[in-house]
Amino acid sequence: MNRKLIGVIIASALMAPSVNAVEVYDDGKNNLTIGGFIDARIIHTQGQTEIVNGASRIRFDFNRKLKDQWSALALLEWGVNPVGSSDIIYNNRFESIQDKFLYNRLGYVGIAHEKYGQVTIGKQWSAWYDVVYSTNYSLVWDGNAAGVYTYNKDDGAINGTGRGDKLLQYRNTFGDFSITTQVQFKNNDFYTCDIEAISEAACQTLWESGSDLAQQVEFNSTYGAAVTYSVSDDLKLTAGFNRGELTVNYAAGRIKPVKDLIYGAGVTWGSFNRDGLYFAANINKNENHDTDNLGRLIKEAIGVESLLSYKFDNDIRTFIAYNVYDAGTDYVIQPNFNADPNDNFKRQFTVLGFHYLFDEDTIFYIEARKDFSDFSSADKEQEYQMSISEGDGIAFGFNYTL
Repeated sequence: MNRKLIGVIIASALMAPSVNAVEVYDDGKNNLTIGGFIDARIIHTQGQTEIVNGASRIRFDFNRKLKDQWSALALLEWGVNPVGSSDIIYNNRFESIQDKFLYNRLGYVGIAHEKYGQVTIGKQWSAWYDVVYSTNYSLVWDGNAAGVYTYNKDDGAINGTGRGDKLLQYRNTFGDFSITTQVQFKNNDFYTCDIEAISEAACQTLWESGSDLAQQVEFNSTYGAAVTYSVSDDLKLTAGFNRGELTVNYAAGRIKPVKDLIYGAGVTWGSFNRDGLYFAANINKNENHDTDNLGRLIKEAIGVESLLSYKFDNDIRTFIAYNVYDAGTDYVIQPNFNADPNDNFKRQFTVLGFHYLFDEDTIFYIEARKDFSDFSSADKEQEYQMSISEGDGIAFGFNYTL
């Protein structure tokens, strides 16, 4: 199989800001490359200043030539924390906060063919990410409005819209069109209670005792698809959806099916890493797909992300990003945590960025965020708890790509 094509397919599958890699082994049949980056930064937000990890990672990319132009591939990517554990909570959980030095980010295996496409199984970037990835280039405050990092800013593993767990995925390109389809085979059962600061074990005990404050939730398999149309070398259009279903079982015997749905479209002009103008934007409508900052399921919301960048020929890149995730009022499905039924949830912020590229793989950066969110509530303590995980901030650091 054409190795250049393999690289294009894998890069498309990852859709990460940096996919550079170093070849460490090639015997004509088997190939191994190592990639990733180390990012460390000083960040000031929420009244704290601290040195933190910037989603550093290491990636091992395997490829094996098979007969009849087929190729086998595998990828392992682990997040690493080179600066030690950190307890700062900042508005964008662009990595799942981990106490361990090494933790799983991606891992999949599959086969690929120049004509028939690629099939992979494992934890991997989702079809939905193909629709919205092009606004995800801020190194510190990437967006939380595109429905990727769901369930209180985690990595989108649960409902398969970020780095989805247990995905079976197919990718292929037909002329100017690229498609991705996927199914997430999983079945997770967990318990929720309308009580703050309760353990899952205690919540399960309440449910088993027949308490009206407890529910058992079954999160079943999901499926999704995306299409990208390359109108020209600069202009790309994307569209897609992802759907799943939750079943809520109440102690009194009532059962309620809940649809988890997101759909939307995006547009991209230019290349973020190339000199000149770059612009990207996307919009989505979603139902029961994400949670507010207290972990309550959001009934309906609209998300918009946009990014405008210009890279000068003197190795300076500037950008401005605007993101809004608006659920409005009356967005909580049921009055858990004694919620005000008229709580308002509108996450809204702007990011300004300055990147200096010593070369394309070594970047010094400064990024600042201004928050315009509205989390108004009649319960002022609840309003405070909603807003404390957002806020203004400034950070500077180094990103060293392997």
